[in-house]
Amino acid sequence: MFDTSAIINNLAGLLVFTSLMVVICKKATTSALIYSVQSAVLVLVFISIGHMTGAGELYTWAATAVFTKVVLVPLIMYSTLSKLHDPEAGGTIISSAVLILLTTLIMILFFFVANSVEIPIIRRHGLEPLLAVSLGHFMIGVMCIVSQRNIMKQIFGYCLMENGAHLTLALMANQAPHLVEIGITTDAIFAVIVMVYMARRIYATIHTLNAQDLTALKG
Repeated sequence: MFDTSAIINNLAGLLVFTSLMVVICKKATTSALIYSVQSAVLVLVFISIGHMTGAGELYTWAATAVFTKVVLVPLIMYSTLSKLHDPEAGGTIISSAVLILLTTLIMILFFFVANSVEIPIIRRHGLEPLLAVSLGHFMIGVMCIVSQRNIMKQIFGYCLMENGAHLTLALMANQAPHLVEIGITTDAIFAVIVMVYMARRIYATIHTLNAQDLTALKG
């Protein structure tokens, strides 16, 4: 018999690994593919939590996430990045070694936070590691936004933050109404479309995706 809690917590570890790969990966198009893989793992977590808690609503959430997060958002990002190629915007402001260290510290911090929180569903099923990942995942997204030169890679930071928020909501509010869950899952599409449009306009104006060059717009 499979230990569902162990499976969920192992999948949570894979979420952290893929997040780190999205952040430190040099090619933004590769980051889009890794984000798609991460979203597929997130879908598996939704399904596993739904099976464990008997929350059938999470199956709808998972199905919607397959279309939006696994397919549509990565496709939009990959397609745009293929057209807006800017080698000078590659790389990070912070070295990969420092990013790995910061990710480790973030996860250690939130592991202690998760173990100090008294939430019945988490204590009952031993999902403290999953809670730590859901909270830490949000901060990894913030780290991605701060550390990247490429505007499009910064958008991935938002996507990582959103995945962390979705994971927390799936854990805390796994029996939310279907319409609420679908709305939460599809909001990423509209946000990404708006941000990608702005990035394309910036590229058309100053011919770069390097966020550090945006100082040319001041005044």
